[in-house]
Amino acid sequence: MASVTGIGGVFFKCENPITLRNWYKEKLGIESDEYGKTFLWNSTKPSEVGSTVWAPFTQQTSYFEPSQKQFMINFRVDDLIELVGELQTKGVEIIAPIIEESYGKFAHILDLEGNKIELWEPVDEVMLDC
Repeated sequence: MASVTGIGGVFFKCENPITLRNWYKEKLGIESDEYGKTFLWNSTKPSEVGSTVWAPFTQQTSYFEPSQKQFMINFRVDDLIELVGELQTKGVEIIAPIIEESYGKFAHILDLEGNKIELWEPVDEVMLDC
């Protein structure tokens, strides 16, 4: 059975992403760019690294639609195609076809309360130089 393996990102709307990113830099030392901040972490295999993204978006973003919520969670998954098939049989609303990017596959679903959830199967993990 395919499953979620971690949080791939936390995305949220804010009044001014540039000002907010600067506040997080000044107050908490979080260096970020226009796409947010990627935090690297060790997986269950010591030679592999995973990542989680923190990203503020403008209030006007349409990326979270059809949800009207202020946030979107991205979950890392181990087999997106299998998981989407399982979710379809369980009656979960899949709101877009699976898309493939150079850094992984993505699907979007709605949870019970209408929150848009992004599912991400990353390409091979980054290998650490040992």
